[in-house]
Amino acid sequence: MTTSRKRFTAAQRLLHWLMAICILSMLFIGVGMVSTVTPKYLTLVQIHKPLGIAILVLVLIRLTLRLIYKAPALPPDLPEPIKLGAELSQYVLYALMISMPLIGWGMLSAASYPVVLFGSVHLPPILPLNPTLHTWLWRAHHYLAFAFFATILMHVGAILFHKLIRNDGIFETMAPILTRNQRKLQADSVRDSESVTLKR
Repeated sequence: MTTSRKRFTAAQRLLHWLMAICILSMLFIGVGMVSTVTPKYLTLVQIHKPLGIAILVLVLIRLTLRLIYKAPALPPDLPEPIKLGAELSQYVLYALMISMPLIGWGMLSAASYPVVLFGSVHLPPILPLNPTLHTWLWRAHHYLAFAFFATILMHVGAILFHKLIRNDGIFETMAPILTRNQRKLQADSVRDSESVTLKR
C-alpha cells in the first residue's frame, strides 16, 4: 500500500505524533501503576483508562487514513530484508495499538470494573464477569506492554538508523516540518529515485 507522494499527509503526520505522545504517556503511566501503592495509584488508573480508549479511537482513524492515502514508497535502494522488517514492524505496531486497549477493556469487564471515560460516562462491558478470564487478560496485558515497549525502541532505533546513517529521507516522510536543508535532501532523493526507476 504505497503512493507516489514523498510524505505522509498532514493528517497522518498529526495522528502519528499525537499517538506517539499518548502511547509513551500510557506506557509510563502503566509502569507507575504497577510500581506504586500510594494514593497516586487511583489517579494513574483514572488517566490510564480513558487514555487507552483514546488511543484505540485514534489508531482506528489512523488505520483508515492509511488505507485511503497509503504510505510513501520506501527508497528503491533499500535492501530487501530491511524493507521486509519495516513492513512487518508496521503490522506489529498496529496489532499492539489495537489489541492493548481492547485487552485492557476486556480485562476490566471480566472483573466487573467500570471503564470510566469522564464524569458519569462509562463504557459498557465487552465480556461477562469471569475471574479466571480476568487473570489471563491481565497477564496478556502485562506482558504485551513489555513487547510494545521493545517494539517502540526498535522503531526509534530504525528511524535513527535511517536518519543518521543512511540519511535516505524516510524520517522526513513523517517529520512534523521540513527544514530548508531537509527539503533539499528530499528533492535530491526524489531525483535519485526517478533515476533508478528510469535505469530499470
